[in-house]
Amino acid sequence: MREFQLSTEYIELVKLLKLLRIAQTGGHAKIIIEDGEVIRNGEPEFRKRAKLVKGDVLEIMGETIKIV
Repeated sequence: MREFQLSTEYIELVKLLKLLRIAQTGGHAKIIIEDGEVIRNGEPEFRKRAKLVKGDVLEIMGETIKIV
């Protein structure tokens, strides 16, 4: 499991994918989300601008990321 240290109240999903280099571009991040590759707290997440907060657990293409 990988941890992402949140320094603000939240981070948008598309921005997190770019920051962690899971997606190379914003367009690539949107495709990953639209294709249902992101599971947030056990549920598929299709909102590109979903606000991720501390405690959220994401599964993205086989990788688990916890927001701390």
